[in-house]
Parts: sequence; structure tokens; C-alpha cells
Amino acid sequence: MLWLGVAYLGALAALFVTAFWSTDTFTGDLVKELTWANFRDLFTLEVYRTIALRSVGVAAAVTLIDLVIAFPMAFAMAKLASPRAQRWLVIAVLTPLWASYLVKAYAWRVMLSSDGILGWGYGLTATVLTLSYLWLPYMILPIYAGLERLPDSLLDAAGDLGARGLRTFRTVVWPLTFPAAVAGSVFTFSLSLGDYITVKIVGGKSQLIGNVVYDNIGAANNLPFAAAVATVPVMIMLVYLAAVRRTGALENL
Repeated sequence: MLWLGVAYLGALAALFVTAFWSTDTFTGDLVKELTWANFRDLFTLEVYRTIALRSVGVAAAVTLIDLVIAFPMAFAMAKLASPRAQRWLVIAVLTPLWASYLVKAYAWRVMLSSDGILGWGYGLTATVLTLSYLWLPYMILPIYAGLERLPDSLLDAAGDLGARGLRTFRTVVWPLTFPAAVAGSVFTFSLSLGDYITVKIVGGKSQLIGNVVYDNIGAANNLPFAAAVATVPVMIMLVYLAAVRRTGALENL
């Protein structure tokens, strides 16, 4: 609780306060006087609204792709593989996390380049594909844990009552593993929403929220505006968690 209160919530409070400051355009010094100018520019200029919507779209696409890929993989690990094979499969899922983030991102840059194996080029598609690969283990593991807790007797009972595979999934498997999928989506959505390195590497000319924050801290030297932009993903995640909480998924984790 001490760590949460001081290190995390304290940092968010400092971020929020800084967002109301400004920068002297002549000297570049911080002007510690409260102003709404940063938020006014953030919400009135169309370019920032477009970037925010694009960032949410990328995060949602990554989450959906990872969910579609992760669920059958996790099901095979939890219900089809032997106990011995399960251990090795979990290790296999964790193995990519041992490699450097930059190594994996640049590997995708090489594959997506015009003379690479895929040759798709850079842009939003490349960004979504790379982020989906990077965060896939964070979706597989929670769903695997949820499926592992699902009693096999429920699946057998559904089959005995005449339910085919799709109906068993819709009425038994999905409702009971939905909280686990939500847990995975929190990771994939939040990590994609705030990422800026992958966009720099494979995004081409695309801009997401993380890039705007990075550029204003670095090249533009406008820390207050960067802080104002950084509050956007925080607010989006609060809304997302509130919506998830209303489903009851967090209470069932």
C-alpha cells in the first residue's frame, strides 16, 4: 500500500499537476502557474483527437487479435495436453518474454521491410502485427489459468446433454473463462495504448499517444503538454476498468 500510494499514485498526482503548467516559449523554462491551455489544445485541435482515436483503435485491434489467437492455444494447453506437456508449453509461451523488447521489435522491422520475408512495409498494420506478437503471452497465460480451473466434468456434462462444441463454448467455456480473458485484455490494451517504441520502429509516419508524449518530452521540450497528453491513456484505462467492473469480471478473477 505504501508503494502504491507514494510511487504510483504520487507519480500520477505529480503528472496531473504538471499538466496545468506551461513552458516559456523564449527560454524553455517551466512556468508553474495553473492554466487550462494544454487541455484546451488537446481537446480542440483535431490532430490530437485523431491520434487518440487511432491509439484506441490500435489497442482494441491488438487485444482482439491476441484473444482470437490465445484462446485456442490456451485451451489446447489446459485441456488437450498432458500434464508433462503443459509444463513445457508454458515455458514455450514464456520464452519470448526472455528476449529483449528491442530485439523482437527490430526483428519484425526486418521482416516487414520492403526486402524482408513479409515485405508488407511500415505503418499501422505493421504496428498492430508487432504489438500483437509482443503482448500475446500476456493474453495466453491468464486464459490458460482460467481454463485450467474449469472442471472437465462440466464439459462432459454439456456433451452428455447433447451440446455440440460451439454451444458448449458459448454456454459453458466462455462464461466461466470470461474474467480470465478480461484480465488478459487489461494487459494487452493498456500496454498497446501507451507504447511508443514499436511505433517508432515499424509505424512509419503513424503517430500514437505515446509518440506525442515522447516527442514533447524530447524534441519539443514541452513537459507540461506531454503530461497533459499522458493523462489521456490514464483516463481511457479508468473508463475501461470501470466498464469491465460493471460486468462483474474483476470480482470473479
